Amino acid sequence: MTRNEADALDATQEALLAIARGLDRFDGRSSFSTWSYRVATNATFDELRRQRRRPADPLPEHHDPIDDAPAIDTTVSNRLALDQALDELPDDFRAAVVLRDLADLDYAEIAETLDIPIGTVRSRIARGRAGIARMLSGNQSDSANRPSTRP
Repeated sequence: MTRNEADALDATQEALLAIARGLDRFDGRSSFSTWSYRVATNATFDELRRQRRRPADPLPEHHDPIDDAPAIDTTVSNRLALDQALDELPDDFRAAVVLRDLADLDYAEIAETLDIPIGTVRSRIARGRAGIARMLSGNQSDSANRPSTRP
């Protein structure tokens, strides 16, 4: 969800520290895994907010990523395309899709983790998947094809 490994590791470290520090506040109303996913999701959203405040590092002018790219296996190429499509999704949709399709949480766990109704979870997953499908099929030409950020 953070778009790069270093930021993901930072968010993971922050989440683990928050879990360790907040263990005495875990009240057992939900399962520990759901609570820890919520802490990790919050840490990830915090990291995403920090990313937005940092200036982007531009590529050097002489750098041509297409010419420098080695031949890539189809599986790796597909994974990179999927990662890029996920990057293009609004944070809310990306979180729901990642928690469902990559973390394999069920809708109720996602709803509890994100603190939203199950219907909103279903909608965000459907819209997120539709957005990914459009992007992977090459129909991302304008912002009208992007999924709405409305819940």
